[in-house]
Amino acid sequence: MTRPARSFAIGTPGWVIVPAGIGLAFVVLPLVAMLVRIDWGHFGSLISSSAALDALSLSLRTSAASTLLCLFLGVPMATLLARARFPGQTAFRAVVLLPLVVPPVVSGIALLYTFGRRGLLGGTLDALGIEVAFTTVAVVLAQAFVSLPFLVLALEGSLRTLGGAHEVVAASLGASPTTTFRRITLPLALPGLLSGAVLAFARSLGEFGATITFAGSLQGTTTTMPIQIYLERLSDPDAAVALSLVLVVVAVAVIVVARPGRTVA
Repeated sequence: MTRPARSFAIGTPGWVIVPAGIGLAFVVLPLVAMLVRIDWGHFGSLISSSAALDALSLSLRTSAASTLLCLFLGVPMATLLARARFPGQTAFRAVVLLPLVVPPVVSGIALLYTFGRRGLLGGTLDALGIEVAFTTVAVVLAQAFVSLPFLVLALEGSLRTLGGAHEVVAASLGASPTTTFRRITLPLALPGLLSGAVLAFARSLGEFGATITFAGSLQGTTTTMPIQIYLERLSDPDAAVALSLVLVVVAVAVIVVARPGRTVA
């Protein structure tokens, strides 16, 4: 039996189809243009150089590490913003979201003057024999710095949507705040947490400005995929386009795996 075509939801104006279609074309056409530009006859050799493989491996490893760092720092921050009320909360939220609005290169400069040898903390770290700037650790910190707001926003929104009724019931039954958070809050907010983690990973994977400013470009150590694409763009445009496609495919795969499509009744 043929199922009837789905109609628009009540209240959805028909005119939105046109701008929505234009928006879709705005996203899709550049990708199509990139596909057309690729030299498919030499695609394999373009993406299999040692520099390209090193860059892809480094990007995946550092993006995973930065996402873990974002989870470690972002979950408490989002919980505090969604569940607590304290003086200066608005300023706290503004500072947390600041990396969203400043250029990544500015974030890189800020990190450099914090953790660099002559930075706010860099001198002390250097005296202890700990070098941060222009190392793989710097890549992870740069990626986490620009990705953290994505996780905080996603999780805070999820927590606010859930409300606090379940936590109140758990507390009335004698559960400690930590137990309530671990067994009630986090499981209920898991979709938002996963969404935030995916966004953080994807943002880390594509990070360029803060990374090259704070970590530089050293093959196998700090040259991530976006930096490698930039370098190839100056010397070999065909390789740059091919590597760009690889990065797009990896990003799409991450999103699809983390957020599989749902069947709608």
